[in-house]
Amino acid sequence: MSQSEASAKSPSGEADNHPPQPRTDDAVLGGTAPSPVGCVVLGGLEGVKRRLAAAASEQRVAALKEALQYGEAGLELVMLGLEDDSRQVRYAAFSLLAAQDSPRVKQRLRNYLPWFEFEVVTVDAWGRESNRYRNQAQYFSEDVGNGVFLDIVSIPGGTFLMGSPDTEKGRNSRESPQHSVTVKPFYLGKFPVTQKQWKAVAALPQVMRHLDFDPSDFKGDNLPVEQVSWDEAVEFCQRLSKKTGRSYRLPSEAEWEYACRAGTTTPFQFGETITSDLANYNGNFIYGSEPKGIFQQETTPVGSFQVANAFGLYDMHGNVWEWCADYCLENYKGAPSDERAWSENHQYYHVLSLRGGSWFNTPGGCRSAYRVSFDTGKRRKRNNIGFRVGCVAAKTL
Repeated sequence: MSQSEASAKSPSGEADNHPPQPRTDDAVLGGTAPSPVGCVVLGGLEGVKRRLAAAASEQRVAALKEALQYGEAGLELVMLGLEDDSRQVRYAAFSLLAAQDSPRVKQRLRNYLPWFEFEVVTVDAWGRESNRYRNQAQYFSEDVGNGVFLDIVSIPGGTFLMGSPDTEKGRNSRESPQHSVTVKPFYLGKFPVTQKQWKAVAALPQVMRHLDFDPSDFKGDNLPVEQVSWDEAVEFCQRLSKKTGRSYRLPSEAEWEYACRAGTTTPFQFGETITSDLANYNGNFIYGSEPKGIFQQETTPVGSFQVANAFGLYDMHGNVWEWCADYCLENYKGAPSDERAWSENHQYYHVLSLRGGSWFNTPGGCRSAYRVSFDTGKRRKRNNIGFRVGCVAAKTL
């Protein structure tokens, strides 16, 4: 008799019709050990519920996938996943629900922002890629007319250090003193406003001032609009607000820097330096120990480098300068500790802030903390100045 045959019989020699009892390392309902990802937990729907309470987000994602096997009750568990603390779990829940035909699910998703995936890259001081991973963020597409849409990304609230430390290369007194700022959740354009989007909004009824239908020097639907003044950018936001019923505006400097950093404290969202494989700037110059790169000498289509920051925003470094709502004061002494635009000193009413650098600038001028003033009273326009829109109370999650 083989060993396997022997093990199937009881000591009396009769066949044992009872399955082996679970071992201490089996994944069973009521066990205290963490369940292996992808395993089947005994206990049916109750077992799924137990896994959805696990500490590891990977286990909760696996449980959501299994929950769909349990009909309406399982579907309800997946919908609860939309409220999970983990972005990874919320994204998994949304992806699973988006594939369902249930009218109840479709109704639930009507009031929920969809998700998109993107790649995030980090480089070292030599410009070598040290990390690449996929992340997710929520967004909605705003219909601006004529079949043109503007993607708006949900930016989570948080607290960060605004400005740069004394040790940061290329810093200046405008970036001092570093100070803690708490930012409420808001929404920001995934890309700088494109020429196609500009034309669609420029065709809407005037609110305060005329908008040139095609102001840009470099031509292309998906190129960022440029040669736009601060007042014209504000008019764009006002027209868009009137059409949509949502409150569009330029971001404050605090919102812009918080969104650009996306949780980083390094000079760039990419890390200690930047390369022309990641952004459009004057690659004839270097910031760290990276090799020289390409100088495009013009704008590039938005998102063309195919890497975002951890919030899902593209082209925050280089391509075009971006208008902010603030007066550009000489330093941060007395600056707000929240996300409000700094516009209390009327001595600076015509000196506005620009952030992010452009295709024309050296890498140091594209740092997250770098800020420059522009005197709008001189009526100058440049082919390296554009903007992206911010929004508050855009949709209820």
